[in-house]
Amino acid sequence: MGPARNGRGALICIPTYNEAQNLPLVIEGVRASVPAAQILVCDDGSPDGTGELADVLAREDAAVHVLHHAGKQGLARAYLAGFAWGLDRGFDALVQMDADLSHDPACLPAFLEALATVADVVVGSRRVPGGGIENWGPVRHLVSWGGSTYSRVLLGVKTRDLTSGYNAWRREVLEQIGLAQVASSGYCFQIELKYRALRRGFRVLELPIVFPNRVHGESKMDLPIFLEALLSVWKLRHLHIEPLAERRTA
Repeated sequence: MGPARNGRGALICIPTYNEAQNLPLVIEGVRASVPAAQILVCDDGSPDGTGELADVLAREDAAVHVLHHAGKQGLARAYLAGFAWGLDRGFDALVQMDADLSHDPACLPAFLEALATVADVVVGSRRVPGGGIENWGPVRHLVSWGGSTYSRVLLGVKTRDLTSGYNAWRREVLEQIGLAQVASSGYCFQIELKYRALRRGFRVLELPIVFPNRVHGESKMDLPIFLEALLSVWKLRHLHIEPLAERRTA
């Protein structure tokens, strides 16, 4: 049995670091869009009180859960901890979603329906027809487009938005792509997970999203993080990943 459009069987993983202004709004949006889903906030010891606020929200709503890290361990560690938590509890689908309101919760029903019918992985894509980015300057657009194109060409894959952080996964994918061997951090983590799924032969479907710039708080992306991600892509080319015995087709 796969996930349902209303969120039954799905866990929405939301990593946070200094997102106290945004967290109540994104949780409210998720609850309205997929009322049967569960939400897991993975907080990296936010000094602005995000973790404490998440605890309050969890006490008020049984569908909200919280994982705390003692200090800032980064996006990859937060998601890996969230995936482990969800897989241990038997969720059919796990969704990656930012807390900064750049990922529209209204997309979640379509993501989960696609997982239940035609896809093993759904990528919220800014780079397919219907997708896009709002309120970015030309330099940031160029850097983002260049990074995605570079990664796609270097790895020899067709997925256009490898760096997207808005993704939904069937549990079987996460169980079989070797999460324990994932070495990437930061934004290359997003690329590595998709690349592992593609190399395994899982069906990866891009659905369009419109990505607005954050309103509150500060972006976690800066030039050193971006350059580190590009350099790390070279390492992915040498990963030895055996395809599944029965290759999946879209």
